[in-house]
Amino acid sequence: MHDHPLLARLVLGYSAVIDRQRSVVATRLTLAPESPGADVDGAELMQLLGEVWPDTAGALSLRMRPLEGGGGAKSTAGLTLMLNAAGESLLQSVLDAPAVPRFMVEVPAFMVSEPLVAASVQALSDAGGSLALKGLPREPLPASLAACFAMQLDDASAPLPKGGALARARLGVRSPADLEAAFAAGCVVAAGWPFGDPPAPSTAKKAVAPELQVILELINRVDREEPVERLEAVLKNDPTLAFRLIRYINSPGFGLSVEIGSFRHALMILGYHKLKRWLALLLASASKDANMKPVMFAAVRRGLIMEELVKGSGDAELRGELFICGVFSLLDRLLGQPFADLLRSVPVPDKVRQALLGEDGPFLPYLELVQAIEQESVIDVREKSERLMIAPAEVNRALLAALASAAQLE
Repeated sequence: MHDHPLLARLVLGYSAVIDRQRSVVATRLTLAPESPGADVDGAELMQLLGEVWPDTAGALSLRMRPLEGGGGAKSTAGLTLMLNAAGESLLQSVLDAPAVPRFMVEVPAFMVSEPLVAASVQALSDAGGSLALKGLPREPLPASLAACFAMQLDDASAPLPKGGALARARLGVRSPADLEAAFAAGCVVAAGWPFGDPPAPSTAKKAVAPELQVILELINRVDREEPVERLEAVLKNDPTLAFRLIRYINSPGFGLSVEIGSFRHALMILGYHKLKRWLALLLASASKDANMKPVMFAAVRRGLIMEELVKGSGDAELRGELFICGVFSLLDRLLGQPFADLLRSVPVPDKVRQALLGEDGPFLPYLELVQAIEQESVIDVREKSERLMIAPAEVNRALLAALASAAQLE
């Protein structure tokens, strides 16, 4: 994938697709031409995504609203990726590509009435492809064409209508309140990043959950490189955490060639630096609050994307610090404390601290680039990557590699 020519012709962004249990059940990938004249072959693109995107990344299984008057809606089980192709030419090329049933292609409602688009939608559906209708058509669609779509996507600026023949999804959620509103209106999933606003400073110190306190204590002890005996003593107070550590480290995403059987073995193989990386991942994914599931999902991917952006540097310390920066960048939401307070108890390098506090420093531009990717903003992704002098192909490679790696960790 590293030098695939298509990566230089696109700008990519992504967001989470969240169900009623607040679990992330799919990923929405926005694709835009890197320049107005960029030629993108849809069949080649779908083949690339099919090779990169893991078959085992998880299935999107929607409980469809029944069609009015009886009958059932088209099943979408097996989806892992929703494709939002920006631009008529790119969308047409994607629609005309061979069907990949576990990918869903979004089609703007205003384009469906065009004969060429309608014919491609029908052909893709007949071939087993999955499609979502974005927005409401000006006129009711013919029954045969309407039956091609499995889901109705409502834009964030549109009202939330109730009822309808298709399962509904809400785009552009930005807070837990947005999620609540979407599901109250009958949506089965919602797409976006419900981070909400950063926590405000408070005179009352918020208590950290006991299971998180153990991880924070371990991070501090690992940062001081305390002997393994002392680290093991902390773990003995939380056997579940020890089990999760061993299971996590032995997952395919870590890429170890030997199986880790104990904490002492883990430290011997990984060393303090890599063990702190694992603890950062664990801290960012340990919340039991259902509303934090999308936040944990994003935090892990932020770390992996930022690490991938400098993969070719040959600087292991730089990669590790950027990883920590990305994983910790949502820790204020996860722990309900502003970074100014939080960083008093969580040891991080100075460059990471600067970025988390929004201060100018070498890591802040990387964090801003990842945030632009999450907002699926083509203009901002271009601007932030140019500031870092990173080519579009490398940004896209980092994103796809990180998303695929994260799927193996879960």
